[in-house]
Amino acid sequence: QVQLVESGGGLVQAGGSLRLSCAASGSISSINSMGWYRQAPGKQRDVVATISRDGSTNYAGSVKGRFTISRDNAKNTVYLQMNSLTPEDTAVYYCNIWAGVSGMAGQRIYWGQGTQVTVSS
Repeated sequence: QVQLVESGGGLVQAGGSLRLSCAASGSISSINSMGWYRQAPGKQRDVVATISRDGSTNYAGSVKGRFTISRDNAKNTVYLQMNSLTPEDTAVYYCNIWAGVSGMAGQRIYWGQGTQVTVSS
């Protein structure tokens, strides 16, 4: 199976920065897209940023210009550099990947356990 381990969340003051990491491991045969989502209390989970295998990126409008998604295919890891954080960025951040597993046909989505990001004013 596939495991995603996230790290890098925490408490930061408004205007500060954090860098999230998400490392995938297990019987992975290939990873297509990777992404970050977030869910604030009482709200639905929304996409923050995605990155394709060739490095093409997409961002939610609210984070464009402040957040940068990147990936290291050799390490099966996706990163989210978050700058100029505001209290509105407070949420649990989840990473996901579309991946194939050795011995199984097709690809499916896998989610990390989530990491809390709290931005104080």
